Amino acid sequence: MTKRRVVILLGPPGAGKGTQASRLSAALSLPHVSTGDLFRENKAQGTALGKQAQEYMDAGKLVPDELVLDMLFDRIAHADCAGGCLLDGFPRTLPQAEALALRLSGVEVHALNLRVPDAALVERLTGRRTCGACGNIHHVRYSPPKQEGSCDKCGGALVVRSDDRLETVTRRLAVYREQTLPLEGWYRQRGVLSEVDGDRAADLVFSDLVRAATAVGAA
Repeated sequence: MTKRRVVILLGPPGAGKGTQASRLSAALSLPHVSTGDLFRENKAQGTALGKQAQEYMDAGKLVPDELVLDMLFDRIAHADCAGGCLLDGFPRTLPQAEALALRLSGVEVHALNLRVPDAALVERLTGRRTCGACGNIHHVRYSPPKQEGSCDKCGGALVVRSDDRLETVTRRLAVYREQTLPLEGWYRQRGVLSEVDGDRAADLVFSDLVRAATAVGAA
């Protein structure tokens, strides 16, 4: 893996990591690797790693970091990741970052951090309305449906997911501040962190992410 480049996308829930990751992946010619997708894919394919992870989840336990890393590096071993990858959703804690760094010894690593004020995050997350039929997402302010309560895509009823309720959003942000926010300082101390203002139009954020990633990659 000595010639690979790994870009890590950081930011709180609602910062737009998922939206930006797909675009950034294409712009940097790096496969988008999401740990959430890895769990679903391994479970659907019935892999040995997926079965091990499911055993922990069925028992109500957290999947150990080492098992998550095994899944991650099993994915990175694929041919499309020969030049590296864009990581989304991992690491989430300092122990995970430290374990990842050990496995990526000798690999060029850069972290891009999306900064968004809490008030904006709460508005983004609590304003989401999801179609119960097709999963399409609207937002009461940024992408309201043509007919209130109905999905533009299929006409299904729009609902507020439990993850998007205020009490859940508040709890998710508290967990982020406690567990994931320290990663900013950890990567900054290593001189591999770039900060991007995520509280702007998506195209402006994307342009700055590409600029930061390109500048860092050329350094």
